[in-house]
Amino acid sequence: MDCYFIVDTYIDEEKGRGQYDDYIRKVKPIVESFGGEYLARSEKITSLHPKRNLQRVIMIRFPSRQALDECFQSESYRNIMDERIHSVDARALIVETGNEESQ
Repeated sequence: MDCYFIVDTYIDEEKGRGQYDDYIRKVKPIVESFGGEYLARSEKITSLHPKRNLQRVIMIRFPSRQALDECFQSESYRNIMDERIHSVDARALIVETGNEESQ
């Protein structure tokens, strides 16, 4: 069952992108080592909600919820996660597929 990790980020103008760009460079090989596949990474976003001004959206497909959890609980990820925490406001969703009943 596929599992999707979807995150939107808000970059703090005062802090800039430096630390976040470093995080992006480091996280990609970690995600891929757990079977994660980047489906979208973009700052070209059109929000259909007037109060949401998304700056960046990332969508990653993992082969399972277990693989996603192992990735973000790994020592490799824990070693870099502060770079994200201290540089952007990130809001994530996890979407699991495969067990829906047909409508």
